[in-house]
Amino acid sequence: MGKEPIRTAIKIDYSKKPWEHKGVHNRWHPDIPFACWAKQGEAFHVECFDWTGGQVGNNDSADDVRNIDLNGIHFLSGPIGIEDAEPGDVLVVEIQDIQPFKDKPWGYTGILDLSQGGGFLDSHYPSALKAVWDFDGIFASSRHIPHVKFPGLIHPGILGTMPSPELLAKWNEREGNLSKYHAEINTPHIVARPPQEKGTYAGDSISSEAFAKVAAEGARTVPPREHGGNCDIKNLSRGSKAYLPVYVKGAGLSVGDLHFSQGDGEISFCGAIEMAGVITLKCSVIKNGVKDFAMNTPMYLPGAVENHYGPSRYLTFEGISVDEHGKQHFLDASVAFKQACLNLIEYFKKFGYTGEQIYLLLSAAPVQAHIASIVDIPNSCTTIGIPADIFDFDIMPKEGEIKTLEMGDVARPSS
Repeated sequence: MGKEPIRTAIKIDYSKKPWEHKGVHNRWHPDIPFACWAKQGEAFHVECFDWTGGQVGNNDSADDVRNIDLNGIHFLSGPIGIEDAEPGDVLVVEIQDIQPFKDKPWGYTGILDLSQGGGFLDSHYPSALKAVWDFDGIFASSRHIPHVKFPGLIHPGILGTMPSPELLAKWNEREGNLSKYHAEINTPHIVARPPQEKGTYAGDSISSEAFAKVAAEGARTVPPREHGGNCDIKNLSRGSKAYLPVYVKGAGLSVGDLHFSQGDGEISFCGAIEMAGVITLKCSVIKNGVKDFAMNTPMYLPGAVENHYGPSRYLTFEGISVDEHGKQHFLDASVAFKQACLNLIEYFKKFGYTGEQIYLLLSAAPVQAHIASIVDIPNSCTTIGIPADIFDFDIMPKEGEIKTLEMGDVARPSS
């Protein structure tokens, strides 16, 4: 039994901007000073901004989503040094609890405008949109997507360790080569975000010389990488353990981008129920674990907490590697998953929802996605299943005309 109160290792103050805090940063770089240290086996709280650092509000306009400054996003809490962690070790991070702040019992799901990079279905839904969710204990519901209520499986979207200088250089080289190649072939999408001084924040205790290096070299926080990062694994919730490679002395653990709930894939990009809150962690170290486990990327052990919907209650839609224009692709699971999502959206539009509402719902609700087949040439087969019991009406297929309900609308930009 614990005899001492759990300390808060990093605190945030929403009356201040993220860049006015010590233990906050938005780049990955080994020269970012540690905000604090924790002992092995010590439980500690970490307070976190939402991924935008407070740029999105609880309102009925999507102007704030449309105007998100992506140069400064993913304000992470950290880095936290863990005693005795050395390069080549494995850091075991146990997630003991995650909660929204008591004075912020709400979250949001957004669709980024195509000019900002869009989302998985941006060719169909190119404009910025938003749904706000209210938290009632463990449940979430939204005035923008009515007739839906479900329990949250709260998790961090981002959990990672600091890279070594060598690993950071590898990231920047390979992502820079990817961007160069796609610029040469005129790919219309942003395929990677390179280091950029504008918007860089590395805490308030960094020297000017170190900051210049972080601004020039610091990896953006958008993708997952070998160290963890923005993995968006919805089952990495309370009771879970993450096994992260250690690349620098002390590990440099950072966390953020908390989600009240998320569907597999987080397809709208700003796509979980984004929230601010506090996460409780406990860490330990496995010496020489990277070599002993042949570890190249992290491993995870989900906890015992999960949404309890029976397998027979997931209405599941199939997609194959033939796009909406009828073009055949070769074993393309991304095309197949897109078709599964579009098929589900078209079905739910029959009940009166807009496509935008279901797009947002697929990002936020506890939907399950699977690769069913990836060897049956020429088509991959993927599925996406949505729990029937999150709706307050019957969604099951049956003979006869489908009853259309009044479904309201999502929050849209003012102009």
